[in-house]
Amino acid sequence: MTSTEGYKPESGLAAEIEVEAYHRLFPLQYYERHLAESVRPDSRALGRARDTTIALGPVTSADGSALVKIGDTTVLAAIKLEVMTPSIDSPDVGSVAVDFQMPPICSPVVRPGRPAEVAPVIAKQLSDVIMSSGMINLQELSLISGKAAWMAYLDIYCLNADGSLFDAALLSATAAFSHLQIPLVSLSDDGKLITVSEELKDKAAVEPVNKENRKLTIAVAPFSLTCIVHGKYILADPTSEEESVMDTHVTVVLDSKERLVSLYKAGGAVLLHTSVVKDCIVLAKQRMEELSEILRESLSAMEVD
Repeated sequence: MTSTEGYKPESGLAAEIEVEAYHRLFPLQYYERHLAESVRPDSRALGRARDTTIALGPVTSADGSALVKIGDTTVLAAIKLEVMTPSIDSPDVGSVAVDFQMPPICSPVVRPGRPAEVAPVIAKQLSDVIMSSGMINLQELSLISGKAAWMAYLDIYCLNADGSLFDAALLSATAAFSHLQIPLVSLSDDGKLITVSEELKDKAAVEPVNKENRKLTIAVAPFSLTCIVHGKYILADPTSEEESVMDTHVTVVLDSKERLVSLYKAGGAVLLHTSVVKDCIVLAKQRMEELSEILRESLSAMEVD
């Protein structure tokens, strides 16, 4: 079978087998047949993202955590706070360190002992977006000027990689920081900071140095949407198969005030016209509004509980 022109599957079980064979042998043509009908193999419209859920606080040992699912893509974010000594140049700010990990369980393309090449790229992108978006005011991580501040270690684990990894990772990071509960700390007699348990916080002998600063102020939150541009078509929130078949990927990051934080084009020989970029931004705006609402609902549900 060397030509796909005039391809017409049979009916019934034979049709299903032939369609699957056609899918495997000619994946690009298979997708293009669907695109011509403005639909995708999973029945989604081209501009529609997959169903998304956020579960807050799944890691009880972390100070903030979130489990995010976008379709089958699943990531877990956990934040652990540790006291550090701020630099002389920045005595009143804390710091954030971001790590993104892809264990072999997340994808058949990740081999044991060979870290995924994309992992450090995503970690760098996440760090850049978190800092440049202004989501976190690092001064809120300060404890004692020039002496102590919080170092926030954000670790994100990909549990299942089925496309749009950066989108899921950023959403999990935003949700984890929104969920973050800063521990109470007190100054000991020898001048060291110690964590104060919830049972001791009301005792007169214990005077926390940060009793008023337990949650971060999330003034703006960044959200992203990855799109595939293939010819005249734009596919929002691609699966891993769609990413492997069509190679021009565009990721748009907007904050919750609809401001453009970043636009990243990964791979592909296609030069993007201004109109295409604008269309991607319009889709990203719709997705930002959708994700903002999902996050709000998750936070509200946790407050009720």
